Amino acid sequence: MIAENGDPAAALRAALDGMELTYESPEPGSFLVKLPGQHKLVTLAWLIAGRHSLHVEAFFCRQPDENHADFYRFLLERNARMYGVHFALDAVGDVYLVGRQPLDAITPAEVDRLLGCVLTYADETFDQALMLGFASAIRKEYAWRVSRGESLANLQAFGKLTGADEAGSQPRLRD
Repeated sequence: MIAENGDPAAALRAALDGMELTYESPEPGSFLVKLPGQHKLVTLAWLIAGRHSLHVEAFFCRQPDENHADFYRFLLERNARMYGVHFALDAVGDVYLVGRQPLDAITPAEVDRLLGCVLTYADETFDQALMLGFASAIRKEYAWRVSRGESLANLQAFGKLTGADEAGSQPRLRD
């Protein structure tokens, strides 16, 4: 419920304060919330209490390098099962999670639910989306790291693309 004084920004701040999340408020009514994940390590979500609605927006990933049809189909198929936000593109094709809620949705429970959805959708779809839209770049990065003895820790999820088995062993690259 909106704060007793009818100030949606104050209600939003109170909800965020109760969640123990890291956030900043660069403008009145605008909050940038840091959501830590496992696959997408950090998702930054904007919550903006406007005059008529609560706007939610979080960057997901840049436009894909390849396999555009399968990449966008993968995301669009998920939109039908999502609550509060949906995948959308900006003018250059970068992907965001966006949504609008009525101001009376600014309750601690609903803000928690909405941010939980943003984090879940970003985190659970991230690896598959990258495999669809950036497979060549992932393979090149993997080969570069192997050739230099660099860490492969954050590429483990892409073993299907790189040829690494689930135990983390590396295939031998030919000279």
